[in-house]
Parts: sequence; C-alpha cells; structure tokens
Amino acid sequence: MIICSLVCNLRIPGCRSLKEKRSRLKPLINRLHREFNVSAAEIERQDIWDESVLGCAMVGNQHAFTEKCMQEVVNFIDNRWQDVQIVDFKIEHD
Repeated sequence: MIICSLVCNLRIPGCRSLKEKRSRLKPLINRLHREFNVSAAEIERQDIWDESVLGCAMVGNQHAFTEKCMQEVVNFIDNRWQDVQIVDFKIEHD
C-alpha cells in the first residue's frame, strides 16, 4: 500500500474576508474529490484571508500512479482554477 500526499501553498488574490476565502476554496475541494478521488482539506493558515495550505491524500498500490494523479491535481489547480495561485507544492510518499 502506498500513501501519497500533496501539500499546496496557495495565494488567493483579492480575497477580503474569511467568508470569501471559504467560498473560493470549498468548490475547489469538492471538485478535487469528484474529479481525482482524493481526500482534500485546508490544513494551515485558516485565519489568513489571502493565503491557504491545501492538503490532498491518496492511497494506491503503485507509486507511479499515485504520483501521476497528484501531479494532475497540481496541473488542474494551476491551469483551470483561476480563483487561486499555487505558490509552492510538495508531493511525498509513505
């Protein structure tokens, strides 16, 4: 069993409140669940309006498959989700 995790540091430009931040992140998290079958949640910086740390996790039986899926998540956020910007990300395996 392979556990793959992704940690994305995000910037949310123009965000003016925690309520607005949640309204931008919630659809993204729901879409990641649906499209990529990953567990996703905001894991840090919950009290900062224009920044977030998003964590994703996946369990699989092949290292290459889980790594590819997490890279697809990064590409999806970067290319297709205009409400946030990826500042940095890290993919790890356990």
